[in-house]
Amino acid sequence: MTEPTITPDLIASHGLSPDEYDRILDIIGRTPTFTELGIFSAMWNEHCSYKSSKKWLRTLPTEGPQVICGPGENAGIVDIGDGQCVVFKMESHNHPSYIEPYQGAATGVGGILRDVFTMGARPIAAMNSLSFGEPGHHKTRQLVNGVVAGVGGYGNCFGVPMVGGEVRFDPAYNGNCLVNAFAAGIADTDKIFYSAASGVGMPVVYLGAKTGRDGVGGATMASAEFDDTIEDKRPTVQVGDPFTEKRLMEATLELMATGAVISIQDMGAAGLTCSAVEMGDKGGLGVKLNLEDVPQREENMTAYEMMLSESQERMLMVLKPELEAEARAVFVKWDLDFAIVGETIAEDRFLVLHNGEVKADLPLATLSGSAPEYDRPWVPTPAPAPLEDVVGVNPIDGLRALLSSPNYAGKQWVYEQYDQQVMGDTARTPGAGSGIVRVHGTDKSLAFTSDVTPRYVKANPVEGGKQAVAEAYRNLTAVGAKPLATTDNMNFGNPEKPEIMGQFVGAIQGISQAVAALDMPIVSGNVSLYNETDGTGILPTPTIGAVGIIMHPDDMITGQIRAGHVLLVVGETHGHLGQSALLAEVYGRAEGDAPFVDLAAEKRNGDFIRANHTMIRACTDLSDGGLALAAFEMAEEAQIGVTLDADDTPTLFGEDQARYLIACSFDQAEDLMITAANADVPIAMVGKVGGAQITFGNYNHDLADLTNTFRTSFAAAVA
Repeated sequence: MTEPTITPDLIASHGLSPDEYDRILDIIGRTPTFTELGIFSAMWNEHCSYKSSKKWLRTLPTEGPQVICGPGENAGIVDIGDGQCVVFKMESHNHPSYIEPYQGAATGVGGILRDVFTMGARPIAAMNSLSFGEPGHHKTRQLVNGVVAGVGGYGNCFGVPMVGGEVRFDPAYNGNCLVNAFAAGIADTDKIFYSAASGVGMPVVYLGAKTGRDGVGGATMASAEFDDTIEDKRPTVQVGDPFTEKRLMEATLELMATGAVISIQDMGAAGLTCSAVEMGDKGGLGVKLNLEDVPQREENMTAYEMMLSESQERMLMVLKPELEAEARAVFVKWDLDFAIVGETIAEDRFLVLHNGEVKADLPLATLSGSAPEYDRPWVPTPAPAPLEDVVGVNPIDGLRALLSSPNYAGKQWVYEQYDQQVMGDTARTPGAGSGIVRVHGTDKSLAFTSDVTPRYVKANPVEGGKQAVAEAYRNLTAVGAKPLATTDNMNFGNPEKPEIMGQFVGAIQGISQAVAALDMPIVSGNVSLYNETDGTGILPTPTIGAVGIIMHPDDMITGQIRAGHVLLVVGETHGHLGQSALLAEVYGRAEGDAPFVDLAAEKRNGDFIRANHTMIRACTDLSDGGLALAAFEMAEEAQIGVTLDADDTPTLFGEDQARYLIACSFDQAEDLMITAANADVPIAMVGKVGGAQITFGNYNHDLADLTNTFRTSFAAAVA
């Protein structure tokens, strides 16, 4: 087959700028082959190289005594004591999910699960954070149904519980939905596997499913804006098989137990190219590949196609040669491909052969380490104009407006399509701020949450970035968990626009401040840029996934309110309505500043909740919708009425931060108020529990009617 001639159009179609192509010429001193052009495109695209974001990602706090492995590996690793660790990461599959919703979302789940078990951890929990356009948009219903089915279809078949997440709608996502997938697993700290190759002449082994043409160019596609050629990009979306992935996990974990594995790497973005180069580079070695030995499911595949295919359920491993037979037997037993496709070499070369013909011969370390790194021009987001006066609303009407919106209505339609109980260790299912999974065979549990409020980030990236971390911290605290660490998924528009790059920089600054102050270092993550269609970008959406630990079942705060409980708010209420849910849903306004996040208050109030959990029967943080929505959600879960003393709009619907709504007996409330006063923690009694109505001051309505609105509005909008 005659390879294409390298032309400016071909270079541009690979996502490479003229300057980047000139850099390639300087590195290799000649015109690249077609396969080499594809390899550089794969390694240097935004999705794999982080060329627009590396400068700022380096500023994130990533270390702490609890951190075993920070960013740079397949997933982050945090110590949870007793010789165990939690391995977790969040990653985007945005562009593929917009093009082909089911497979895009499904393979996003598959990819994040491989990131976890590649490191020797058995996955125990998954979450997802989903952002769609307005419900009335012609694409939204198809996207929601396809994505949710894809997430459930893959996760349910693989056998991992979906324990949390979030779903939002905004016109800014009309042309570019977001699908952020999170997974976590448990491993022994002395049985962690990394990707750095070691030893010269060691076999490089291909594991898992066969290679096809699906996903060729997927990473490059994920690093570009959408336009009216979007339908032409459908072949770049991978196709997943969760049953093969399940077998791959079991075979991989069994293989690791044999002692045969030197290093191992998931074949994710850019497939064989990225996995081989990263393994060699981290180990300071070269890699030689013989592509005719790669298991293929399609005929006449070219070197270019095999190197750039993103077919799913595949791994690459460096093997101890004396244990080859034992390792092969494991994969034969699980009916998976096991093929020696190359070897490690002492020279700094990435040598790719196909039927004896050299298809690529590149300096490996330079290929990996010389990707362009840009210091993109950026401008700070201007301070928003002050919020003009907001006319007070009938509080019941305000609450109903929130409950009628798919943004704040119950998400049962989504999470009831997911298996929440598989493996039998789920202690708290989706629908609340945090999901909880028991660490099997111990007293410990892990809590998981995912959060960001994009309208805050757009108005004020620094405060919005802080708030995303702070809300994750509160969600973990509200169930009694000590926050441990975070993973981030930075979803933004075109970084070549200074105002978009300014959003990214501001969010990084806010996140950095918050994770440092709250001792929640970033240990893994993902950047997804160019989330634009025809020049219109998404809302800046730096999703924060967070993990916390509960050392003993008695430390959990997972009870429900009951008649006779009193309600208290921990934290200060000023009635901040700027960028609030009420402002958006009732008044159709996105105005004012994001709420200020006092990180010292967040830490103090969170420490207070956890230290006094024995006196707290139920707890939730206050965020979107303020006190009104938090009180309703408590009432709805227990199906018992609540009465709040206030009926003014700022008190009920303000979104001041560092606040919790807690329920307890009257005697416990007295003790908590004394303890809070001694700790300089603001606390106030705001209402009581009982009856069958939601009462806000002089206004009331039947809980049953509001519950019906809450439980049916989401499905009515998207099903």
